[in-house]
Amino acid sequence: MAITVITGENFQAEVLESKLPVLLDFWAPWCGPCRLIMPAVEEIAAQEAGVKVCKVNVDEEPDIARRFGIMSIPTLIVLKNGKVTNQASGARPKEKILELLK
Repeated sequence: MAITVITGENFQAEVLESKLPVLLDFWAPWCGPCRLIMPAVEEIAAQEAGVKVCKVNVDEEPDIARRFGIMSIPTLIVLKNGKVTNQASGARPKEKILELLK
């Protein structure tokens, strides 16, 4: 599945109303650790059929970042049925990202 870019316009439908669990990646292009985990996040999007992977650029969507209290990036948040079930900040390997989805 492709990565969905989240904006204020599609947040409700793509994240909160998703039938699949959502891995929400808060990032920015200037963030080194964000770029470090990008390949793992892209692999998860391509390989995990039961998960919707979404990215939020905190510079372009500060209201969404504020809504989740994002203080540092990268921050990964897992939502199921519109509710946060797990989250973690900082770079981590693919295996640790997958553990957040359990």
